[in-house]
Amino acid sequence: MIRSMTAYASAETTGPAGTLSCELRTVNHRYLELSPRLPEDLRSFESQLRERIAAKLSRGKLDITVRRASDARSESLQINNTLLARLSELNLDMVARFPGMQVQFTELLRFPGVMQQAEMDPEAQQAALFDVLDRALDALTATREREGEKLGEILRDKLDSIERVVADVRGWMPEIRAALRARLEGRLADLKQPVEPGRLEQELVLQITRTDVDEELDRLTTHISETRRVLGLKEPVGRRLDFLMQEFNREANTLGSKSVDARSTNAAVELKVLIEQMREQVQNIE
Repeated sequence: MIRSMTAYASAETTGPAGTLSCELRTVNHRYLELSPRLPEDLRSFESQLRERIAAKLSRGKLDITVRRASDARSESLQINNTLLARLSELNLDMVARFPGMQVQFTELLRFPGVMQQAEMDPEAQQAALFDVLDRALDALTATREREGEKLGEILRDKLDSIERVVADVRGWMPEIRAALRARLEGRLADLKQPVEPGRLEQELVLQITRTDVDEELDRLTTHISETRRVLGLKEPVGRRLDFLMQEFNREANTLGSKSVDARSTNAAVELKVLIEQMREQVQNIE
């Protein structure tokens, strides 16, 4: 299944840890690069979060943002009455000694330990985090697969076009070789001195060897078949396709350098354009 590396997904869950939301944004990247942003009390789970993502994704630059929309722990806020009473006594004592001093009630509440919050079970926090993450990852994967399906269709269309160009060049080669022989015969006929016996055949063999593109056409045909096979694999194929694009480009360059006919030259240019269009799409494939 071809998967794009560009996608967005989000999910939300509500439980004992409050309401958590998770946003995932991913773009193409050579490797898997993760940039998590978590609430302070969930940062201890970052290592497990990275492992969980790496088990499902292999490439792409992924931004992970987890937010706490509401905190269930806020409902269990309590006041340490003993500490608050002691602070009140100290305040009254200080006011008696320093009549101009004023202490606001809210300042007393901010004193460490006055406001107490029930501790959240770490297992419940982890479960809530992984629940929202997994659902966001499932949505992200589905989006990447839908985009990947579109990319696969584009690549297959380009492969069909490349295959037609290769077939055209094969069909032209007998005519190109005949034209090459005719040009060579004309040049030798223009020579004023006598031509050695077999000279025409020697020169013709030399020219045909220099301009022979059968191997390049065969390799292009092989690359087309291999690319189609790779597109059908049930695993990440981006790196394989990137390598194949390099091989395609190498054969197209050689085909152009050996060309002695305008048609084959134009065909080599057309191949380069198609290959570059494929390469641009391959950069987005996981």
